[in-house]
Amino acid sequence: MATVALAVTDGMLHFELSLAYEVFGADLTGVVDPWYGVTVCGPGAVRVGRFRLEPDYGLDQLAHADTVIVPGWVDVDVDPPADLVDAVRAAHEAGARVASLCTGAFVLAAAGLLDGRRATTHWAHTEALAARHPRVQVDPDVLYVDDGSVLTSAGKAAAMDLCLHLVRLDHGSAVANTLARRLVVPPHRAGGQAQYVTAPVPDQDDHPLAELFSWAIERLDHALTVEDLARRANMSSRNLGRHFRSVAGTTPLQWLLTQRIRHAQELLETTGDSIDAIAAATGMGTAATLRRHFNRTVGVPPDTYRRTFRSTRPGAR
Repeated sequence: MATVALAVTDGMLHFELSLAYEVFGADLTGVVDPWYGVTVCGPGAVRVGRFRLEPDYGLDQLAHADTVIVPGWVDVDVDPPADLVDAVRAAHEAGARVASLCTGAFVLAAAGLLDGRRATTHWAHTEALAARHPRVQVDPDVLYVDDGSVLTSAGKAAAMDLCLHLVRLDHGSAVANTLARRLVVPPHRAGGQAQYVTAPVPDQDDHPLAELFSWAIERLDHALTVEDLARRANMSSRNLGRHFRSVAGTTPLQWLLTQRIRHAQELLETTGDSIDAIAAATGMGTAATLRRHFNRTVGVPPDTYRRTFRSTRPGAR
């Protein structure tokens, strides 16, 4: 069983902490086994927002975890505690994957884990992070950054995106989507999407793209084009592009590709369909096209992905 340790100390943001615990501490009995073992590690009883929290272990236990999550840090103008910084650094040196949520990036930066790396944090604090830690390549325009053993997210809802991304890496898209449905949140927003989107969830009643999203997802086996989407939405391609950027933080073509890749992941995890059949079902056309886009997006070929995730998926047919 993989272990996830939540690093806490006085001054943490309770939203990000509780969000991470809700994801990694979820009961997914009957969906995936084994799941995660979750611990809370801190220097002793700590104050998190309005709440008093009793950690399970001391900060030294972080070095024994597979994944360490550092929630948001409430006051970015104050240096994080040295014992927390040292413990996070030691955990990474011991081989742990370390992820920060929101302003938790300031803790990772203080530990030197972000030196020379691309990273992000809440958009309101990206300038402060860049000024205080000039060796960090701060990207203010993304939801999260996956740099292998070190990951950082933007603020608030983007922390959920990063946590679900970690679940998707460990357990596959189908499990991540099941968990997202239980949490009543979108199953996937790519890390490269913009942080600040005026309407991240379209209004089902009056937003011009509300019906288009579900219409397109039901027709991923078709060779849909931007013109097809624009025609369905009854607007010009240029106007469609503006709406997509406002609502989804990306372009129509990139959004379509993301949906096709996620659908391919689910089919690879839950069916024995051939790569050619999956390419047709996702609108990729040919196995070669699917392999090229899948490898570029996911980082491994479809066959490797299937071998990794079908073996741990209960009830795969």
